[in-house]
Amino acid sequence: MSSEEAKPAAGAAAAAPKAEAPKPEPADPTAIPEGYKVLQEGQAKILHKGNEVFYNEAQVTNRDLSVAALRLYCKKREAEIASGVLKRGKRGGGGGGDKGPRLLEGLAATGLRSIRYANEVPELGRIDANDMDAGAVEAMKRNVALNGGAAAAKIRVLCSDARLTMLQAPGAYDVVDLDPYGTPAPLLDSALQCVADGGLLCCTATDMANLCGNNSTNCWSNYGAYPVHRPYCHEMALRILLACIETHAARYRRRIVPLLSLSVDFYVRVFVRVYTSPNEVKDSPARLAYLWQSSGCDSFFLQPVGQKRIHNGSNKYLPGPGPAVPEMRCPETGSGYIMGGPIWAGPIHDFDFAGELLAEFEREGTAKYAAATKIKGYLLSVVSELPDAPLYYNLHDICKMVRITPPKSDVFRSALVNAGYRVSGSHACPLAVKTDAPPHVVWDVVRCWVKKNGVSAAAVKDPESYSAKLLAKEPTLEASFTVVASAVARQKTDKAPRFVQNPAYWGPKARHGRPDQTRPQPDDNGAGPSGGGKGQGGKKGKGRGGKGGKGGEDTAAEGQQQTEEAAGHKRPAEEGAAGGEAGVVVKQEDDDAEREAKRQKA
Repeated sequence: MSSEEAKPAAGAAAAAPKAEAPKPEPADPTAIPEGYKVLQEGQAKILHKGNEVFYNEAQVTNRDLSVAALRLYCKKREAEIASGVLKRGKRGGGGGGDKGPRLLEGLAATGLRSIRYANEVPELGRIDANDMDAGAVEAMKRNVALNGGAAAAKIRVLCSDARLTMLQAPGAYDVVDLDPYGTPAPLLDSALQCVADGGLLCCTATDMANLCGNNSTNCWSNYGAYPVHRPYCHEMALRILLACIETHAARYRRRIVPLLSLSVDFYVRVFVRVYTSPNEVKDSPARLAYLWQSSGCDSFFLQPVGQKRIHNGSNKYLPGPGPAVPEMRCPETGSGYIMGGPIWAGPIHDFDFAGELLAEFEREGTAKYAAATKIKGYLLSVVSELPDAPLYYNLHDICKMVRITPPKSDVFRSALVNAGYRVSGSHACPLAVKTDAPPHVVWDVVRCWVKKNGVSAAAVKDPESYSAKLLAKEPTLEASFTVVASAVARQKTDKAPRFVQNPAYWGPKARHGRPDQTRPQPDDNGAGPSGGGKGQGGKKGKGRGGKGGKGGEDTAAEGQQQTEEAAGHKRPAEEGAAGGEAGVVVKQEDDDAEREAKRQKA
């Protein structure tokens, strides 16, 4: 063949299409990447690896409660729309349109909460799971693909600043869920603009050291309220958060209605509905109050920020009356006062909503909600709380003040009921005494109990001490300690626990991306928690991560104590241990006082 003939043949060969390489098969979204493990919670699964993306198993209580609350809210919302009480939002505008309520999770991390919402709340429409951390967004995408089904169909993963996402969508979400690491304060203003009229705002705050008064200046800068570190600080934390949400809402002619407010372990969680109502915003100052706290005892008084009066058929809005205290010095101890607040002074629960939630957990139990037993205990306490008696006394603390062994809770509560007042407990503390009795009546009951059981010498040793001044006053009423049914916390047939013990290492965790030193870490061989280091008490081999340390129950109790201390206030022991342990405490304090007196004399 000639060279001329060879050229066209070569060109034809060159023009011939090359065989295409086989396309790689698409990755299986259900495959588990190397180094990851699958965690299951409710009907959701996530891929987890170390502390790569923030995940805290202790928040299962929060997530279980949120799923149940959201299910109930969706049903109530549909009933309100059907009856004409609430207008359905337009598609693309306010609310989720005809496809169901639209939800935004502002700080979604692994996306576990949003996936649970998609799988367990079928009434929901679109779910926007947002996080500004690129690693968290990638983790969310993996987890949504892993779950598939309703999660893949409903969830839209966003990578943005939550504030920007909310500001760009005014009134577009029927539900906004904020569960930040620390304070939600920077997010509240934009959240209250993007939630639809009649919508639900779910908000968590984990900065309990601020809210409970350990870092009071931080609380003021974040929430615009000054905290007071006293036994009621966990309920006060809830009321500070609610007051902050209320004041943000008022700027946009909106008001809030709390459905449920809980202090749980190391955080507070509130569920509030948001309504646009310019007229009711005028009542906002009357729903807030300043707190006057005696610096010498546990007496406290509330002073409303504002008041509403009706004159000639018209409303007049005025500053609140004051001062709320009977005298400029504490009438019980002669001490001065410190002021806190403003705090939310209205009801913190909708008792119908709480009752329906309780019925849901009783019906479904742990088969559906892993934390059902614990949440049921909280709700049983909630439904029995007085709605119009903000804050509470701690039975052990007021008896410790006068160095007397405290009575049983039912006995002390009965004395207040026999005196003509109402009384209840609180979900925030097993030793809480919530009452509408004024402080002088509470102290009269304490004085009568001291008279009945004898005065401690240490309490009156120094006549200028606050304890001696409290006992120097004669009670103005004769307290009856006969137990009455209306004061009994629960019947003998009621065996449901109110305050369930937490497992060990049940508390806050380190931020994602940082070494997590709040939990025992696997050893070099991956064979469970490492030991041999110094434990909580500084003794080798005991406490956290120690070999041959405390048994399961002791470790769990230690974990609960650590949790409460991290939350800004140590939680008292269960009621059953009240009597004997308090006596030991008083005796120990007497011994300490004697040693201190000897030291000063020397």
